[in-house]
Amino acid sequence: MQEGKYNIKAVSKLLNIQPGTLRAWERRYKFIEPVRNESGHRLYTEKHLQSLKWLINKTEQGFTISQAVSLLESSGSEERGLTENRKDEQTIKLSDDLVEALLNFNENKAQMLISQAFSMYTIEHTIVNVLGSILVLLGDKWEKGEITSAHEHFASNILKARISSIMHTIPTNGFLPKALTVCAPGEKHEFGLLIFTIFLKRKGYETIYLGESIADNDLFAVLEIIKPRYLFMSCSLQQNLEATLQLVEALKSRFPDVKVGVGGAALSLLSEEKREALCDVVMGETQADWEKWLKV
Repeated sequence: MQEGKYNIKAVSKLLNIQPGTLRAWERRYKFIEPVRNESGHRLYTEKHLQSLKWLINKTEQGFTISQAVSLLESSGSEERGLTENRKDEQTIKLSDDLVEALLNFNENKAQMLISQAFSMYTIEHTIVNVLGSILVLLGDKWEKGEITSAHEHFASNILKARISSIMHTIPTNGFLPKALTVCAPGEKHEFGLLIFTIFLKRKGYETIYLGESIADNDLFAVLEIIKPRYLFMSCSLQQNLEATLQLVEALKSRFPDVKVGVGGAALSLLSEEKREALCDVVMGETQADWEKWLKV
């Protein structure tokens, strides 16, 4: 067992994360248990630090913290990849075969395996635990120089295209309000937004998906045309949070009949006080949170 040597202030500084956010993550998701010194203060090990660093990196790629924790727990190794200790052997075999096909640029086989995954599991399980896990694995390999950017781009484009195609086949209910989903200002990571859009469509909402961020004036023009009841934005990176919240204020002023919601990893970095002040906008990180927000 590793010895705890970093207090919460040190971890906060090293990882650029608020202590309150760390405590909230620990309390809610229980993915690490820091040891306590004689005074009862938290002490984090090197392993804790690596896990937290990995989670923050994945949230910056567009995963919500709950999705990132789920992937962390399913991987069970330092590589955070597709490892032999997963419970579902079929998933291991299929995922490993899919990774091999993608890294060999074998699109036909990759598409066949993705179709097989969707036939075996629910949409949510396939997207988050199979395709999402592979996106994380290949992203890690690219960051470590184990694969080229061509491998990463090829695989990401195929996986995201299949997620998007599934999204567009989900029937909606014309009696429910219309929704618009788009990445927040400066945001390019679409994975979290795709997950949320699929959630909305499976609830029956007619949802127009715009993907990567667009200019504010273009967004205003789209809202004038579509006239949705809801506008949802995804913000993954902390450096885009201020511009996102400024846009929210502009939207609320110009389109008072549109209910604006913001999700994504960056929102988990807000202080408890700020989250409380923005409770009508912050949607939360889990499907239960989203359900509750929609009912308000």
